[in-house]
Amino acid sequence: MIRVNNARLMLMLAAVVFSTVAMAQTPAAPTQAPAAAPAPQALTYEMAVQVIDAAEAEARKNKWNVTIVVVDAAGVPVALRRLTGASPRSYDIATRKAATVVATKLTTAEYGAQLKSKAVMEVPNGITFAGGVPIMRGPEFIGAVGTSGVTAAQDEIISKAGAAVIK
Repeated sequence: MIRVNNARLMLMLAAVVFSTVAMAQTPAAPTQAPAAAPAPQALTYEMAVQVIDAAEAEARKNKWNVTIVVVDAAGVPVALRRLTGASPRSYDIATRKAATVVATKLTTAEYGAQLKSKAVMEVPNGITFAGGVPIMRGPEFIGAVGTSGVTAAQDEIISKAGAAVIK
């Protein structure tokens, strides 16, 4: 009986030794993760407020009552201002201008010209006249600003004034 127990004990010890040796031969996992690509810049709330403040200042300087919408690169609204006297319809148009910019990465005026020449595909509910501009941080697209309420050219002046504050 002692021999059987000793035999079992020897088998158990051999299993422990074998598993320890096998684990020692397994390559160790890397201790450092591979370097990831730098995260894309994001349009923060604070940046959106800077954009909308600059756009509003341009509109007020010219006594233009408009709606201004700032969206991030995914088209999600980050800031909105509808100045007193702006048409209720201007909200929808400003929002569609910003969405068109997100879809195309072009100003709405550029998109309209390229659509007319059949250089780009049509964006559903896209706006083809001025007033929507990209917000760029260096070479990177981080969002868009759309303005509506005065002429298309005036809307674009306001949007460009807003987008220009981001470097």
